[in-house]
Amino acid sequence: MSAGSPERPASPATLSHVDSGGSARMVDVGAKPVTSREAAAEAFVRVSETALELARRGNAPKGSVLDTARLAGIQAAKSCAALIPLCHPLPLDHAEVSAAFEETGIRIVSRIRCRASTGAEMEALTAASVAALTVYDMLKAADRAMVIGPVRLLEKRGGASGAWRADSA
Repeated sequence: MSAGSPERPASPATLSHVDSGGSARMVDVGAKPVTSREAAAEAFVRVSETALELARRGNAPKGSVLDTARLAGIQAAKSCAALIPLCHPLPLDHAEVSAAFEETGIRIVSRIRCRASTGAEMEALTAASVAALTVYDMLKAADRAMVIGPVRLLEKRGGASGAWRADSA
C-alpha cells in the first residue's frame, strides 16, 4: 500500500462531486467495474476519568457504552447514503466496528467490505463518526466536555486508485 501524504488541494474542476459550473453533483459510476472494496476508519473520544470509569464498570446512565456504540456504527455504515447527500448506496458485504478503552478515552475502529463500483471510505468514516457520537450520547450525563476527534481514514483498498494507508495507521 502507498503511504498517505499531504497533497495539494484539488481545484473545483478536479473534484469528482463538482461539475464544471461549480455545482454539486452525484458522480456517475455506472460504467465503472464492480470490484472488491475495503476501507477502515477510526475515531477517538476523549472522556473524563469519571465518565470513563462509569463506562468501564458498565453502569453508565444509558447502559453498555461500547456495545451500543458498535451497533450504532454498523447501522450508520448501512445508512450512509441516506446521511451523506451524494453517496451511492453500497451493498455492504461486511461492517465491523470495534470500540476499546484507552487511558484517556475510547478508540473506535470501523472496517467495511463490499463489492461495488465505488469505494467504501464514506461508510467507514460514517460508522466511526456515529459510533463516537453514540459514546458522547451514552456518557453526556457524566461528561459534557468530551471531545470527539480525530476522525480519519486509516486505509482503503480496491478501485482504480488502488490501495492507500495513512502514515501512522
